[in-house]
Amino acid sequence: MPIIKSAKKRVRIASKAAVRNSKTKRSLRTAIKAFQANITSKNADSAQSAIDIAVKKGVIHKNKAARKKKQLAEKAKQAKSAPVKKAVAKKAPASKKPVAKKTVAKKTTAKK
Repeated sequence: MPIIKSAKKRVRIASKAAVRNSKTKRSLRTAIKAFQANITSKNADSAQSAIDIAVKKGVIHKNKAARKKKQLAEKAKQAKSAPVKKAVAKKAPASKKPVAKKTVAKKTTAKK
C-alpha cells in the first residue's frame, strides 16, 4: 500500500477504471459473439455501437475498432448475399401516366 496521499488516490482511481474497463470489454465481447451467433442488422448495429463505446472510453485502439467493424460488415454482407427463402407477396406495379415527348428545336446558324 502506498504511503503518500496522492498515490493512495491514484490506487482508488485505477481500481475504478479497471472495473469500468472490464465492463466495457465484457459488453464488447458479448455484442460481437451475439452478432456471430445470429447475423442480423440489429446485432450488427449493437456490435458496432459497442465497439464505438470501447474506443471512446479508451479500452481499445481506434485502428483495432476500424478493423473489427470492417470484419463485421464483411460477415453481414456475406450473410446477406447467401440465399434466403422468404415468402413475400409481390405487389402489382402502379400504373403511370403517359409522358408526352418534348420536341427539341434545332439551332440555325447564320451564313455570312
